[in-house]
Amino acid sequence: MKNKIRLFVNVDHVATIREARKTVEPDPLRAALLAEKAGADGITVHLREDRRHIQDGDVYRIREKINTVLNLEMAAIDEMVQIAMKTKPFQVSLVPEKRQEITTEGGLDIVSQKEHLKKIGEQIKAQGIRFSLFVDSDLQQIDASREVGAESVEINTGLYSELRDDAAVQQELEKIGKAARHAAEQGLRVFAGHGLTDENVVAIAGIPEIEELNIGHSLVSRSVYYGFEQTVKNMLKAIQTGITQRSH
Repeated sequence: MKNKIRLFVNVDHVATIREARKTVEPDPLRAALLAEKAGADGITVHLREDRRHIQDGDVYRIREKINTVLNLEMAAIDEMVQIAMKTKPFQVSLVPEKRQEITTEGGLDIVSQKEHLKKIGEQIKAQGIRFSLFVDSDLQQIDASREVGAESVEINTGLYSELRDDAAVQQELEKIGKAARHAAEQGLRVFAGHGLTDENVVAIAGIPEIEELNIGHSLVSRSVYYGFEQTVKNMLKAIQTGITQRSH
């Protein structure tokens, strides 16, 4: 049983606030450094095709200046692959992307694009970069992730985070748990993320196979009230509560 879950803090929405005025602050790099000071294990950024928040320069600066490691989320397109080759983040996480969506709406459909994703994975791993895929809690997609050479999968917790009916929440939580176990059995490392807060992260952290979480929007939102460093500390405390409850 793991007694530690790595927290990667996504600083995209610090850049969202900056881009609302097209100015220089708040700076996602400064937020990343505060997250590290609070105990974060890594930093995540999503460089979108439309550059709605994180910009190319942010990726380079954050990669060079942080003290932990960078997880670069990106679409499975050649432009982003080339950027990853130049910046050499610790990990690349491929995610689906639609121009009109407000945020990522679901996991990648691995099954329908195995050859394409396998080729990208080979390019990424050849540079010594870890290769991860963002997927729904679908066993078929998890099997396909292994087949294309992914080293890890990040299970989408978006639907779980949106549900309010207790029975539905429990059902979705069990589905995530089943997917996490299946992924681990396939030799994949298991991560999770999307829509997680101090409150709903506890049950997710209680799933033994999950070893890493990517969390951003909630942290940026609550930092307005509590400050970024304290907000990250609060999240780490909530994650530890979930880990502790595994044995009860």
